Amino acid sequence: MFVGRMAGNTGYSGWKLRWLNARNRVLANPAFQRFAMRNPLMRRTARTHANAMFAVISGFVQTKALTATVDAGVIRRLAEGPARTGELAQGAGLSLEAMQRLLGAARAIDLVEMAAPDLWVLGQRGAALSSNQGALAMIEHHKLFYDDLADPIALLKGGRGQGRLANFWTYAPAAGQGRPATEDAASWQGSGDGAVAPYSALMAASQPMVAEQVLDAYNFDRHQCLMDVGGGHGAFLAEVAQRHPRLSLKLFDLPAVVEGAKAKLAARGLSHVALHGGSFRDDPLPQGADVISLVRICHDHDDDVVRALLKKALAALPPGGRLIIAEPMAGTAGAEVMGDAYFGLYLWAMGSGRPRTVAAYLALLAEAGFGSAREVTTALPMVTRLIVAQR
Repeated sequence: MFVGRMAGNTGYSGWKLRWLNARNRVLANPAFQRFAMRNPLMRRTARTHANAMFAVISGFVQTKALTATVDAGVIRRLAEGPARTGELAQGAGLSLEAMQRLLGAARAIDLVEMAAPDLWVLGQRGAALSSNQGALAMIEHHKLFYDDLADPIALLKGGRGQGRLANFWTYAPAAGQGRPATEDAASWQGSGDGAVAPYSALMAASQPMVAEQVLDAYNFDRHQCLMDVGGGHGAFLAEVAQRHPRLSLKLFDLPAVVEGAKAKLAARGLSHVALHGGSFRDDPLPQGADVISLVRICHDHDDDVVRALLKKALAALPPGGRLIIAEPMAGTAGAEVMGDAYFGLYLWAMGSGRPRTVAAYLALLAEAGFGSAREVTTALPMVTRLIVAQR
């Protein structure tokens, strides 16, 4: 049976390879490309593919135009109301000609538009961006990623975690090398205002958009106590508390992070959240919760770490307890750039983890001993997909 199946697969693979080779020879032929552009039946498809290819080639220019528009204060100023070019130039400290050039670029990517001659307002994308603090924080954060990607081949040849991102995520080098978290003094000790503060703040700023997807898809009313593992300064728990005020809450993270979470939670009226300092790489997880959440945690870590973490979550849960995994995932239809391209290179630069498919997580959960696991559909899978497993 196995041999027959392999033979069948080999035959299918051979047929597919011949077809792909033939297709690519045609598409690479300049004569065919000219024909497709002139043919009325093929012209629209040819133009669509040509525009998409140019968008990939020039993508870095669009990204830099976005960054410049944000850094120049254009998004912030136009969120307050319309403005003229001269006012925007003065606010940014740019010449009139330079601001005209920047606004032209911003207009091309729908960040701004002209409501009247020399009167600018936000475009549709700019309007959506202006209120998205998580996206704005990521735009600023990506300056580190740009530096790491200045020479992508050098980044790949140098091995994981050789750039600025690895220094930003202070826990990543030890995690990627399989060393105990205690070897990272910045994450293990301190007041929460040192090396862990920048990444904790970034996670807090970007967490609400992820939490919204999770909370819209999954009802926590069935549970008594939620423990968020790797919960940072409690941004996810704060969103949960707004919708489920009767739910008991626990937060587990590195000691320095937990120390920094105290004031953040108190300021939001959440001093009752039980705080647990430790490392899920080195320590068992506290018991007492009937649901555990891993929000944007697993893809930051290699398979061996994730396997151990899932087993620890299983041990900490009571019979019937549930584990929630929420993060962007590889193989997401329509969002392959996010799950495979973006996180594939980002996590390489960071020095730990990899993007995984839903199927990969389901296999890891079964291996860990969970009785069942399934994906729960979210409204925006590009931002996060959701897997729920039950002990």
